[in-house]
Amino acid sequence: MRLLSALALFIAPRIAGAISTGPLSTEGRWIVDSNGENVTFAGVNWPGAADAMLPEGLQYQSIEYIVSKIKSLGMNVVRLTFATEMIDDIYEKGSDTSIEDSLVNALGNDNGTAVYREIVKHNSQLGGNTTRLQVFDAVADECYRQGIYVHLDNHISKGMWCCDTNDGNSWFGDKYFDVENWYRGWRYMAEHVKSLPAVKSVGMRNELRSPDSNSDLVDKTYNWQYWYKHMVENANQIHDVNPDVLIYFSGLNYDTILTPIPTGADLGNGTKFLKDDFSYGDKIVLELHNYDRTATSCDDLKSGLWNGGFNALDTTNSSIVNTFPVQMTEFGFPQDNTTYTDVYASCLREWLPEIQAGWMVWVIAGSYYIREGVQDDEELWGLLDHTWSDWRSPAAINNGLKRMVEATLG
Repeated sequence: MRLLSALALFIAPRIAGAISTGPLSTEGRWIVDSNGENVTFAGVNWPGAADAMLPEGLQYQSIEYIVSKIKSLGMNVVRLTFATEMIDDIYEKGSDTSIEDSLVNALGNDNGTAVYREIVKHNSQLGGNTTRLQVFDAVADECYRQGIYVHLDNHISKGMWCCDTNDGNSWFGDKYFDVENWYRGWRYMAEHVKSLPAVKSVGMRNELRSPDSNSDLVDKTYNWQYWYKHMVENANQIHDVNPDVLIYFSGLNYDTILTPIPTGADLGNGTKFLKDDFSYGDKIVLELHNYDRTATSCDDLKSGLWNGGFNALDTTNSSIVNTFPVQMTEFGFPQDNTTYTDVYASCLREWLPEIQAGWMVWVIAGSYYIREGVQDDEELWGLLDHTWSDWRSPAAINNGLKRMVEATLG
């Protein structure tokens, strides 16, 4: 089988033991630091893109505590999500929104004020003048202090729970997905993160998908050619503003496919994604998601992932013209005492370390400020319990996730 023979030839550089003080780059299928040592990511998603547009959980625990729990797993990266709306507000009002005002807007006056008071009780460095973006900065600074990278992800345009094909955030030009606002938002954030040494990489857009509430977009623009047009334009400007950061390209169909990219196939009208066309080809990483929890065959799951884009890791196949690092920036499952043993979870736990690909599991959150209208909503997929105090399922952590981290990072 081609997959197995290719994997047998993967010889990784020595894995760096600490967070890099300088920028990261890529060499073929590897991410490396300035010393040429391999930087493999193994981490978790920390949501901050929903209605309140704040990193979740701070009404229950301090930033320092939450980061320390992540660090205790041996993880070295947090995928921190944000909504374009947060940056739109800064442009439209001339200043960022305070965390208290944002919580009141999302939860109502009484509940928003109560949650705000709990946040500042647990996080004394935050207060009445603290803005939303300053909270993101505080998370990034604490991650850096504890030796954890931050991967900044543009999760959605309008601050809300993601994702659905009818939510208005699906595709370029959808109801809430203003492309020019997305561009300016990334120009702003690319400049902003220069002051945050933990942020070495950015994900341009989470889970692009069919805009089913807009048939005109579905018929005319939901295709690889328009993907290329907007993703490359955005990557160009991010690199112009901040040439240090790695830039992650996500795919179509909820970021489950990047099929034409490794082979440099025609995306339409002769358009091709070719690494050699980019002056910053050594800053590009591919990302994929997978939630195929109905999988009954690990071999089938691996084959689908490989052919869907992970084959960009293959340095031995002449049909792969674009060799890139590929990472699974989202996968997940309920955190209980049995699900981690099913085909889906156990297959990814073994395969991603085997191919030496980075990953970020969904999700650290034990609960949300608000999700789809439900305040203080429980997250059964959360690594932490409802109050973000301890692991929801010690069995899933100790027998599953910790072993995956150890296998990935050695």
